[in-house]
Amino acid sequence: MLRARPPHLRQGEAAEATACQHLKQQGMTVVARNYRSPHGEIDLIMQEDQTLVFVEVRYRRSLGFGHPAETIDARKQQRLRATAEHYLQRQPRGSKQACRFDIVAVSADGDTTRVEWVANAF
Repeated sequence: MLRARPPHLRQGEAAEATACQHLKQQGMTVVARNYRSPHGEIDLIMQEDQTLVFVEVRYRRSLGFGHPAETIDARKQQRLRATAEHYLQRQPRGSKQACRFDIVAVSADGDTTRVEWVANAF
């Protein structure tokens, strides 16, 4: 018997799909989604020209408690870096490729979904 996914997980998946679509419209291609390592997870790994882009997607229903991008603290950044290193070590020529970390902040404003892309965020 399958159980319905909790609403917060469905919202997170929808935000990731929105972010992915936005980045594809900007000319990026998907390399991987939800890459997991012992250190954590990277939501999206994208390719932009010759650069590999590790993307963290953040969603907030409202900006009342701050901007979604503000929730990525030093500890989260370290986990993302460690997960990216894990990914690169398992790829042929991975360590030779330029890479960066981006944030896509997705928030709701009434019936409107707002997407903000912060390239080279940290």
